[in-house]
Amino acid sequence: MLDLAQGTLASLYRYPVKGLSPERLTRTALQNGQTLPSDRRYAIANGPLDFDPAQPKHFPKIRFLMLMRDERLAALHSHFDDRSHTLSIAYNNAEVARGDLTTAAGRTAIEDFFSTNFATELRGPPKLLEAPGHSFSDIAAKVVSIVNLASVSEIEGAVGQPVNPLRFRANLYVRGWPAWHELDLMGREIRAGDVRLRVTRNIVRCAATNVDPVTAERDMNIPQTLMDRFDHTHCGIYAEVVAGGDVAPGDTIDIL
Repeated sequence: MLDLAQGTLASLYRYPVKGLSPERLTRTALQNGQTLPSDRRYAIANGPLDFDPAQPKHFPKIRFLMLMRDERLAALHSHFDDRSHTLSIAYNNAEVARGDLTTAAGRTAIEDFFSTNFATELRGPPKLLEAPGHSFSDIAAKVVSIVNLASVSEIEGAVGQPVNPLRFRANLYVRGWPAWHELDLMGREIRAGDVRLRVTRNIVRCAATNVDPVTAERDMNIPQTLMDRFDHTHCGIYAEVVAGGDVAPGDTIDIL
């Protein structure tokens, strides 16, 4: 008999800079009430923004460079090194920007790259933002995002072509759940490795999912497909960490 309560963590990702490329992880440690370490730790303000690092508050994603509107970001391949605090950005396999984000010079190097190369997308000088303990998530709560790969397969069937799961920019990708099973888990707790999470809301999908994360082309209409074929625009769930610990691909995912 199929155990609807059990799945497997297929892959694990973080996104150090909002709108830039994912980084695949082999293991991470989660803490109560926190995101994945360094997930959406940085963001690039698109135009003037009254952001105070001493008292950070949530802003809607339209105030930043982001894939929903700025699909050319997907052509960049970024990497953040936690030890050196260095962000590197590559385009067509060649490094085009690098900076130590703890220094003014390093932040300026990254900002200058976007000023020069994303002028048509910008509504003012770009500014690299960070605040201790803050995450520039799409929602104000500190959460982990989870996507069910079987639901992605259902979307593939609806559009008639492969759909890269990275379009959904999740932290945890789960294999083994039936399609859309995750949408029935509101308020339930999940155990992944040593971690317990409580599901808080379904993720409403926006035009960012229309962008191919490899080609940077806006080649699908995922939200419209979801509404037309499944009568909703959800794919994935947000969950809060209620008991911290280690998690890694291959871990069993249990619904408690």
